[in-house]
Amino acid sequence: MTVSKRSRILRNPVKYLVFALILVVFPLFPSITGSTAESTKPFPFHPGEKLTYRAKWGFMQAGELTLEVLPIETIDGVKAYHFAMIMKTSPTIDHIYKVRERQDSYCDIGMTHSLLYKKVSEGEHPRDVVVNFYWDKLEATRSNFGEKMAPVHIVPGTFDTVSLYYVIRLKDIKENSLIEIPISEGDNNIMVKASVARRETIKIDEKMYDTFVVTPDMEKLEAQHVVEKGDVPELVIWFTADDKRIPVKIQSKVRVGYFVFELIAAEP
Repeated sequence: MTVSKRSRILRNPVKYLVFALILVVFPLFPSITGSTAESTKPFPFHPGEKLTYRAKWGFMQAGELTLEVLPIETIDGVKAYHFAMIMKTSPTIDHIYKVRERQDSYCDIGMTHSLLYKKVSEGEHPRDVVVNFYWDKLEATRSNFGEKMAPVHIVPGTFDTVSLYYVIRLKDIKENSLIEIPISEGDNNIMVKASVARRETIKIDEKMYDTFVVTPDMEKLEAQHVVEKGDVPELVIWFTADDKRIPVKIQSKVRVGYFVFELIAAEP
């Protein structure tokens, strides 16, 4: 797979809230594997939670993004969490980079893998995507406006780009640790990696947040598990350093520069 194809999944600001977004945390030394179902801790999210972010492009207000945990549903006989991500740019930004997009993610109730993923977007490149995950075959199938693509192979524990934001919240995040998990949108299967670079206090409006800074990297990590010096990361996420591990700030690179998403409301 070429770099351009592997990078395509992170070219959209909505996907970033990818990751991830996004991800399972593994201690750096030594590496530890295991599923999220092994954790005995209660989940830090629940149906009814809604996170609202304002989007900024430079000094301009660029729009709004929401992440929401909807009521539990049943997908092909399996109880599932339903996550929704909705992004829209402001009228001013629409002239430059219009985004009207909704993504829906369904994961098994144990949060071990994705079951179904949907994406509907308007604008220059409209999409009506449905991705089904067939775990008996270890395959994912993708259709866009009903046109089906050939199935792709997936590995156990594969998630989609929206559910990853909740997977990461299930794990302990520590400095100098590595985030690693496979993700798929039905046309690829990519191992996403990220480094937990540091702990940092940030201010949003008048509120201070104690956070861990997570930098995903899809192409490669240096031996020290940091982004190569001089590189500008495509995605940086600030997760709170408490039990909820809420993503309070996201910086994502897009075709026209950078969007910064800042949390402005959390319900309940």
